[in-house]
Amino acid sequence: MTTIQDIADEQAFRSTISALPPSTLAVIYFHAPWAKPCEQMSVILKTLASTYPANAPISFLALNAEEVPEISENYDVTAVPYIVLQKDGKTLETVSGSDAAKVRAAVEKYAGTGSGDSKASLPPAQKVTRPAQSNGTGASGGKNLAGYAPSASDLMTAPVYSASEQQDGESKEELMKRLAELVKAAPVMLFMKGTPSAPQCGFSRQTVSVLREKGVRYGFFNILADDEVRQGLKEYADWPTFPQLWVDGELVGGLDIVKEEFENDPEFLTQYSVNKAAA
Repeated sequence: MTTIQDIADEQAFRSTISALPPSTLAVIYFHAPWAKPCEQMSVILKTLASTYPANAPISFLALNAEEVPEISENYDVTAVPYIVLQKDGKTLETVSGSDAAKVRAAVEKYAGTGSGDSKASLPPAQKVTRPAQSNGTGASGGKNLAGYAPSASDLMTAPVYSASEQQDGESKEELMKRLAELVKAAPVMLFMKGTPSAPQCGFSRQTVSVLREKGVRYGFFNILADDEVRQGLKEYADWPTFPQLWVDGELVGGLDIVKEEFENDPEFLTQYSVNKAAA
């Protein structure tokens, strides 16, 4: 029977994928050890994989999304569990969440039905709703999509930046105007997947770690909370990926460039440090 293959790193993933015959369906499973829904999904996929014989043209691959940030970014993984069905290098379908019936239907759509009694023992469908993420609180109770992080444990004294909610029928011109204001919401603005306390991709997690290490005060915007901002900022910034760090309304870049700036200039962003603000 077929089993799930754990992929340790990005190089192993690339070599494994490239070795698959073009006719083989790759079921690529992104998970994270801290995400409870992934526990159920692991059982679902293990059981589903066992319904296919070892020589079947299907391969189940499991990756810790945070350990392979580049691969996660390439597949646009924004939450786990996340499953990509791929054949001959082309994505056929994606499934987010741990609904057993939905995952089984997607796999059988491209690989056919498995065999054996184990199929009947698949866990029942379970709808999983992503918990609401709060980046700050506002008196009006409206959505606060952007917050301010002092890179310290106490957020109580930090001001909160609240982005205005998108209006129905917002034109491109209105969106660009909103983005122009948003990138200046704080002297240092980080557009990331998730929040500093709960990053949703490895690149965002590492960027937060760098800023925290340097003691930089920064505003943040969870792009997963507003798809218009997520897509529009790619065009506005002429920068296709996230996270994005902006300083005084000017784009610095992503994680690699931020690291490079700190390496080349020890004083980079010093004027925005927590220590300087306290002084």
